[in-house]
Amino acid sequence: MKFFGISKDEKNKKIVLFVCVQNAGRSQIAEAFFRKYAPNNYQVLSAGTEPVGNLNPLAIEAMKEVGIDISKQRPKIISEDMIRQSTHRVNMGCMDNNSCPTLFLHNVIDWDIEDPKGKSVEKVREIRDLIEVRIKELVTNLIQTNQQVNT
Repeated sequence: MKFFGISKDEKNKKIVLFVCVQNAGRSQIAEAFFRKYAPNNYQVLSAGTEPVGNLNPLAIEAMKEVGIDISKQRPKIISEDMIRQSTHRVNMGCMDNNSCPTLFLHNVIDWDIEDPKGKSVEKVREIRDLIEVRIKELVTNLIQTNQQVNT
């Protein structure tokens, strides 16, 4: 049985949800980096309030440059269940209380990262690199929190 693409076996994993409006650039990059660096007891999702049909081609190109293929990922619409089931929610920078009020009923990490839409490939690379740094910081914090809980 699956919900949000997560099998029953993975249900005990903590879920990190990355959110932006179109789910075509920033949140997809964050999902891919989190998948690369995340501890084994975490599952990752990304979604948007107004997902578009395809990922930003420059986001795909920029991620390929660092050895990560996101070309098969697809934008997804955020659901109330995704929000409720996630243990950590990251607003990539474009969500507000009016566009997704349910998201803000929970603890939300705000990253305020610029949208790569319509930007040059050089700017998309800068955004990608910033997201990678933030993901590594988040993973470090999650690992430290888990260690504190387990001691």
